[in-house]
Amino acid sequence: MALRPFLAAPLATLALIGSALPAPLLAAPQTRRAARLPAGRAQAAVADAAPTVTSPTSILEVATGRGRLVTLSAPMTDVFVADDTIADVQVRSPTQIYIFGKKTGETTISATAKNGRTVFSTIVRIGTNFDSIGQMLKVAMPEANITATTMNGVVLLTGTVSSPDDVNQAEQLVTAFVGKDVRVLTRLKTAVPLQVNLQVRFAEVSRSFLKEIGVNNITRDTSNGFKFGLSSGTRTPGTIDYASTAGYPSLDASSQFGLPAGTLMLPFNPSTGKFIYPNTGTEFGFTKGAANTTLGLAGHLLGLDVLSALDLGERIGQVTTLTNPNVTALSGQTGSMLAGGEIPIPLAGGLGTVSIEYKQYGVSLSYTPTVLSDGRISLHVKPEVSQLDYSNAIITGGTRVPGLTTRRAETTVELGSGQSFMIAGLMTNSHNNTIEKTPGAGDLPVIGALFRSNGFQRNETELVVVITPYLVKPVNDGDIKLPTDGYKTPDDFERVLLGQLNGVKAGGERPKPTMVTPAGAAPTLGVTAPAETPAAPPAQQPQAVAPQPPAPIAQSKKKGAPAPGFSLN
Repeated sequence: MALRPFLAAPLATLALIGSALPAPLLAAPQTRRAARLPAGRAQAAVADAAPTVTSPTSILEVATGRGRLVTLSAPMTDVFVADDTIADVQVRSPTQIYIFGKKTGETTISATAKNGRTVFSTIVRIGTNFDSIGQMLKVAMPEANITATTMNGVVLLTGTVSSPDDVNQAEQLVTAFVGKDVRVLTRLKTAVPLQVNLQVRFAEVSRSFLKEIGVNNITRDTSNGFKFGLSSGTRTPGTIDYASTAGYPSLDASSQFGLPAGTLMLPFNPSTGKFIYPNTGTEFGFTKGAANTTLGLAGHLLGLDVLSALDLGERIGQVTTLTNPNVTALSGQTGSMLAGGEIPIPLAGGLGTVSIEYKQYGVSLSYTPTVLSDGRISLHVKPEVSQLDYSNAIITGGTRVPGLTTRRAETTVELGSGQSFMIAGLMTNSHNNTIEKTPGAGDLPVIGALFRSNGFQRNETELVVVITPYLVKPVNDGDIKLPTDGYKTPDDFERVLLGQLNGVKAGGERPKPTMVTPAGAAPTLGVTAPAETPAAPPAQQPQAVAPQPPAPIAQSKKKGAPAPGFSLN
């Protein structure tokens, strides 16, 4: 460090200053006043005086080989340069000095007045192409607000850019401009929102078609000769029994057989005027299928009682499922959700122990977004929908464990905000045709149809998975609508007499948090920041010191853009 009084300055500098400089510059005014005091009082004054340390109050950035003219707030008498190999000073007048850079680095320059007060103190940073870097960035990226700071062989980029890809472009431009020997550090912020909201839609339609034709026969021989019976089909068509005589009166039929009166009592049919002999007559009982239309036929054929049932079944079913999970995550971070549950699965362990493992099921979504240039989004997404399937359940250790029907997709795609992409699709079409018949008789032409049953089944399933990402940012609480908006538990009058499920009409405004007004303050609708005490005006500083923080880049508002319930503005 070197103390540079004006007596030691070059003659050209002294000529500029002229008579404005006092003669005894090497002795400080405080020292001269202390010398006029008696010796004892002078020593006491020096002992009581506390040391004063003045720190630099500003930062001045100068390119190598260039200079800056600094105007001071008061006349100076002394100027101090910490390292004159990095930066040096030339005095133009008591209130103006030239500061010029020699080589890359950082040093301190201070100037004091006649009374010892510091009138100028700054940190000078000297860098290569310091001014040119900022001009180059403004030409190459006019929509960005970037500040380049050079110090100790390092260029620091701060400010705001419009997209994440501009960060890499700014770093590459500066590196190519200053050379590979200078290290470039980037602390740029993007002006676009980096929260990504992802909507996933599972749309599934399942159709089933079933036709069944079943023939069921049962016979009974009522002759006194050879008895023959035949049955077919998957179920009993009904029953063949003797006619019931429970509803007929019992009369004396002894005279019909030449027997003494009162010997034989038989049921008598008043409609025919005849007695009914035991185990005579035929009565048929039909049995309907569980889910079919049954056509029953009964009668006597070749001395046989024949009962036949023809099952005609046709069933058409359709199931439609729509699942729409929705998650928001920061760019580069992983977001996940699960709307379902966990099913316990027993696992056999050693020495007869049983442990429980839980398996998740329901609607789950996991994805990792990465915001690219121009607002495009790279997504690694893994959606899944699963449900319990008791038709494929197994029994282990006396416990029935259901299976899981799962629809899952995992892929990586790239698309813009608000654009949709179908990442998965599945269409299945299965047919099943079965025939059950009586061997031999079922192969006969025409009549063989009475001894055959056939079933036809067709199942169709179509599944589509569509994803839609959105660049979003937070909104006001009142702009978000909830499914429970406007709900209120009804009171006894509304519930019992009016039969209402809600205490208020649907669509009413939901409750919101309110600010508590301090005692003695007037109520306000919004939050008002407390008044701040005005600060004292800062001391006058040299021109072009610390750069101002960059202003954020205004975002364009797209009208009519799709929104998932969040603001895109």
